[in-house]
Amino acid sequence: MQGQSNSEGGFAYRLLRHVTPVEPVEAQVVLWCWLYIFAVMSSYYIMRPIRDQMGVAGGVNNLQWLFTGTLVGILALNIPFAYLVKTLPRSRFIPVAYRFFAANIILFAVALHVASPEQTVWVGRVFFIWVSIYNLFVVSIFWQMNVDLFSPEQGKRLFGFVAAGATIGAVVGSATTTTLARYVPPTALLLGAAVLLEIAVFAVGRLARLSPSLHHRPRDTVEERPIGGGILAGIFHALRNPYLVNISLFILLFSTTSTFLYFQQAGIVSHSLADRAAQTQFFAAIDLTVNCLTLAIQLFFTGRIVVLLGVALALALLPAMTIVGFGSLAAMPNLTTIAVFQSIRRAGDYAIARPTREILFTVLPREDRYKTKSFIDTFVYRLGDQVGAWSVALLRTLGDNVATIALVAIPVAALWLVNALWLGRREAALARDVEPAREAPGLTD
Repeated sequence: MQGQSNSEGGFAYRLLRHVTPVEPVEAQVVLWCWLYIFAVMSSYYIMRPIRDQMGVAGGVNNLQWLFTGTLVGILALNIPFAYLVKTLPRSRFIPVAYRFFAANIILFAVALHVASPEQTVWVGRVFFIWVSIYNLFVVSIFWQMNVDLFSPEQGKRLFGFVAAGATIGAVVGSATTTTLARYVPPTALLLGAAVLLEIAVFAVGRLARLSPSLHHRPRDTVEERPIGGGILAGIFHALRNPYLVNISLFILLFSTTSTFLYFQQAGIVSHSLADRAAQTQFFAAIDLTVNCLTLAIQLFFTGRIVVLLGVALALALLPAMTIVGFGSLAAMPNLTTIAVFQSIRRAGDYAIARPTREILFTVLPREDRYKTKSFIDTFVYRLGDQVGAWSVALLRTLGDNVATIALVAIPVAALWLVNALWLGRREAALARDVEPAREAPGLTD
């Protein structure tokens, strides 16, 4: 595909039009976004089983400290990332960030190769924290570029389909480690994950060159400039701007209720299935169901759902599902209920809620699309995990009752529902102001 004329008549464009309402000039961009997020998610899911195994090897009682270490590490890493955003143009700071992570992967591969068994435990603990940070940052950077590339109207049509590349990457990455883990050492898998990040960097370069044509600007008349601003602006804006405060609240409540559900699932499964193989099979069945359902919705329905319902109702679907799900758990705390609830909720998040909440950032100034979004996607998300985990621990001091935790989660989800509706209406108002005058992303401000 070389330009709009070929996009209009090319096979790839005709195929895309069958599954998503993409315009000719958008086709190449969407396909490169697919390769970009496919490479990023494959890289992460190759490393995720290695991380989880190292977390268990380091002792289950240490997991809470690993989660705390992740939260501290995320906050610390946001500052140098904000400096990159301030001083370098997008086409340079994104490759620098990804190559930094790729270099880290190679260092971990070397450390695991030369470490003694005792040292491997400590390397594993650091690796657990690092991968937990890595996941949030590399995915957040991908969506930062997307909300900078696409307008609010384009995001509503295309973000769900773009997210399907992430689902396919997750499946391929998981399958790679599952197939090769018995035959190749972890160091080889880690090197493969680093190579995938370089593929993502290549896709970023292509997207930077395509950006002017996406916004109908001559490539040779524009110049990409650093975003500038303050290093701590992302943190301050997230705490001061009412719209950003409510986006933070949306992420916080989502993450908190997710942690509630995770502990509910762990309790029900441990009491209902004594055999570890049966437990693993149960979790695998949920994962398979979620992946299949998510991919089908992302490919064929997400864009149409968001355009038809609007951002407010699309955002409200997940908290509404959560209220119904926790109500069902309170009444029927069994394996069937938890399996259905987890499958529908996770698929609803990946296929609808996640692409829709990315649209919220398309109406913001460029500084907030990168700095504030990074802070919210990483630190606020992990803060919600901490709030949920400690809340469950507190509730369990009153009695280990599944119904009690579920009933507490319902008003939390109700607050989340109100928050989602407010955000959707506010996004619509901001989009009316932004659409006519939105600057060409990544170009002159």
